[in-house]
Amino acid sequence: MSSARASASPKVGIVSLGCPKALVDSERILTQLRAEGYVTSPSYDAADVVIVNTCGFIDSAVQESLDAIGEAMAENGKVIVTGCLGAKKETILEQFPDVLSISGPQDYASVMTAVHKAVPPKHDPRFDLLPAPGIKLTPKHYAYLKISEGCNHKCSFCIIPSMRGKLASRKVDEVLREAERLAKAGVKELLVISQDTSAYGADLKYAGGVWREQEYQSSMLDLCKGLSELGIWVRLHYVYPYPHVDEIIPLMAERKILPYLDIPFQHGSPTVLKRMKRPAFAENTLRRLEAWRKICPDITIRSTFIVGFPGETDAEFEELLGWLKEAKIDRAGCFVYSPVEGATANLLPNAVPAEVAQARLKKFMQTQARISKAKLKKKIGSVIEVMVDEIDDEGIVTGRSWADAPEIDGKVYLSSDEPLKPGQIVRAEVVQADAHDLNAEVLD
Repeated sequence: MSSARASASPKVGIVSLGCPKALVDSERILTQLRAEGYVTSPSYDAADVVIVNTCGFIDSAVQESLDAIGEAMAENGKVIVTGCLGAKKETILEQFPDVLSISGPQDYASVMTAVHKAVPPKHDPRFDLLPAPGIKLTPKHYAYLKISEGCNHKCSFCIIPSMRGKLASRKVDEVLREAERLAKAGVKELLVISQDTSAYGADLKYAGGVWREQEYQSSMLDLCKGLSELGIWVRLHYVYPYPHVDEIIPLMAERKILPYLDIPFQHGSPTVLKRMKRPAFAENTLRRLEAWRKICPDITIRSTFIVGFPGETDAEFEELLGWLKEAKIDRAGCFVYSPVEGATANLLPNAVPAEVAQARLKKFMQTQARISKAKLKKKIGSVIEVMVDEIDDEGIVTGRSWADAPEIDGKVYLSSDEPLKPGQIVRAEVVQADAHDLNAEVLD
């Protein structure tokens, strides 16, 4: 063993890929490792073993995960694989038969067993009675809060249920206690995540819990009410447009939770949505958006879409563009359909030619860019709240408004006469805007 690896405490490196839900899994693994006396390593060379938490949702994510495993094998040689791609064990073993262990998502026990075998802890974890505080891979001022795992839907382009199982919600009091611990630790923003946030608690039916001497039900509404009492920003991700989501909008209008919804609409044509087997595909989403905006006029809606889905006709694509122009959502990401091994959509006829799909993607993004630019331009002269995220080496300060989730939405570039720090919330006047970002001057 090299001198870099000789240490009183065994060192574990981790590579975390994929969505925020996988990031939470990585945080839990690291928290358990630290409780058992392990320390994290920032480099392959210094690590006694490397964990690669993979993604396996689409082909590009599979390749990224395989590349990461290959790099870890080449640089270190002792590699434990977990995460969504772990559900496809043969795919990994074909290229890397010498990995130490392969496990699927949330299989923390298998990961820990593999780590113990590769590099035993310096003490017996069964007798460690002092719980370690949780490790966060995000900045100190915001954190992801996973409220459930798995999904009950059978979308034809998705294989998440086969990887992560059916919906398994956490009990409401357990979630609220974790949220409270994060708030007390200095977190200023909670990003609520799951595969389907709007389905939260459906599997628990009417199970409740007590938190802060009040009783809450394991439902989306009660969870949001509880989170609203923490006095910090609460942002909802991966919400399907079910009718019961209407109950959450008044909380946003009252600023108890952020007026922001991340809703994966995926398409605007009912016939395409039906082939996608999307839940709530028959709901009149335009009418629902209109109703939400009447209750909460400044609600921000972001979404993701797929173009080039099997059988998508010119008329259906134009229907999507028409929906987009009428909906006028604030932010949108779009992807060209990509076959996923094991997805039922692979069997659908009339594949869209790649060049046609790419042309549709370009047209979609141009349309949304015009909408986003017009909406951001209207904010010039307004005063907004901004959470400071980062100050770079050149002194450039960037933050986010209520309308911006980290890493996926735009930024607010701040100018200030006073020094600022990450996690600080300031009031600022918007002075400039483009299709993605804002420039603002701090008022106080």
